[in-house]
Amino acid sequence: MEEHQEIAGASTTDVTSNDKLWAALSWLPPTPLWPLMAILALLLDETKDRPFVRYNAVLSLVTGAALIPISIVTLGCGALLYLVFFYWAYQAFMGQEVKVPFLSDWVKRQGWA
Repeated sequence: MEEHQEIAGASTTDVTSNDKLWAALSWLPPTPLWPLMAILALLLDETKDRPFVRYNAVLSLVTGAALIPISIVTLGCGALLYLVFFYWAYQAFMGQEVKVPFLSDWVKRQGWA
């Protein structure tokens, strides 16, 4: 299967297995580790300058933060949306670009990834 990267500065050949692992760990479903792994990926010297890791870590944090109010307003039913984090973690581990509706493009426009 051919992989397409639209992440600035990252091409398919630039994404290492370590990048894929850290990107997937950034998407760990909402556990106490979820924000910690994404933040750690942004702070570690070996991963903070890697475009693929940075994109996934930032997108994971933004997506999680966006889902918190949805979960509160829907009295917890919105928490089921967090299950899609497993799919996004799998996509990141496979080296594919994770596309979250509305948020992926917004994060790129902000220049955060």
